[in-house]
Amino acid sequence: MAESPRALTVDDVHSAHKVLAGVARMTAMEGSRHLTELVGSPVHFKCENLQRTGSFKIRGAFVRIAAMTAEERARGVVAASAGNHAQGVALAASLLGVRSTVFMPVGAPLPKLAATREYGAEVVLHGQVVDESLAAAVEYAQRTGAVFIHPFDHPDVVAGQGTVGLEILEQCPEVRTIVVGVGGGGLVAGVALAVKALRPDVRVVGVQAEGAAAYPPSLAAGRPVALDSVATMADGIKVGQPGEVPFRIVGDLVDEIRTVSEDALSSALLLCLERAKLVVEPAGASPVAALLSDPAAFEGPVVAVLSGGNVDPLVLQRTLRHGMAAAGRYLSLRLRLTDRPGALAALMGELSAADANVLDVSHVRTDPRLGLTEAEVEVHLETKGPEHCAEVAEALRRAGYTVHPFPGDSRGAAGPRA
Repeated sequence: MAESPRALTVDDVHSAHKVLAGVARMTAMEGSRHLTELVGSPVHFKCENLQRTGSFKIRGAFVRIAAMTAEERARGVVAASAGNHAQGVALAASLLGVRSTVFMPVGAPLPKLAATREYGAEVVLHGQVVDESLAAAVEYAQRTGAVFIHPFDHPDVVAGQGTVGLEILEQCPEVRTIVVGVGGGGLVAGVALAVKALRPDVRVVGVQAEGAAAYPPSLAAGRPVALDSVATMADGIKVGQPGEVPFRIVGDLVDEIRTVSEDALSSALLLCLERAKLVVEPAGASPVAALLSDPAAFEGPVVAVLSGGNVDPLVLQRTLRHGMAAAGRYLSLRLRLTDRPGALAALMGELSAADANVLDVSHVRTDPRLGLTEAEVEVHLETKGPEHCAEVAEALRRAGYTVHPFPGDSRGAAGPRA
């Protein structure tokens, strides 16, 4: 239901900035000492995770609804989202006195569901995935006359998101590279539109999750191309096809699109929490993941846009465990012991002496693979990093234990193997 693309200019972004006065916050710009040391030049975070509703989405949603006619506002608005766009539309509509309906998947995280309702939207749970919710929202718009608010494929939305770029230039005029997470492309297109008009020397780099990277094949084809499937923990950029409006801008103005792994996303989220004391969702951490993956590729000063902080606590827990595993902070081992009294206690003593924290132990005596006098132990340990993992494994070998490869565990805490 996207409208035909029209040419956008930096004037549209300036106009959006005026519309957002008193609505969207100028979010903080925070330095990152750790990434500055890694990259070799200053790195700053643009903290849109601290924006109203917890993400940049309020910017585009408010500008879009504010531009509607009185007749359109009377019909109400409808959107589909699993989180950030839902909350942005709900609050924007409430501030403008417009009725809003938001379709969300049945499995949408409870905190995001509750927040959307608290911001004033009527929430309808439909479908198991966002695509099913989207189809229901489109049908609702056709049936009722409500105006469908697209999350990224509309000129007003792109202009609203572009106000992030204006703020970056004001807060960090010496910036040389801006790194932005990319899903449908509304944010990176808006930022590029604003920045390239005022500072064409600044590089704008987009970042996609490897499992949801629709822009590289689309740019190669010269048109938006739909992926056959998308799979990533970063729900905020889990989009299978670029929007027509942002695609044209991205193709013309964005210097590079990079992809990052799930391990890199997890490590980036962990870094934001531990080192920057910022709660950031995986999509919001994608620029940090790109910096961690290839720090030499970015000329500084660098600004990484932390686009959102609306992470479900259960997802945060799993992601942090995955990030700790990727950082070598977990170690899982399988060992065989002589099945005699005190054998397990002796193993625990060796692990204690190696300063490894035991998280879980599984002790098996009856497996047919084992000899009559053997027992097998699987241990999951918390360690201090890759070097400590190697030290623990070597200490066990010196103590006479045979350490077998461990095939992995379903909880994401397997970490380095020995």
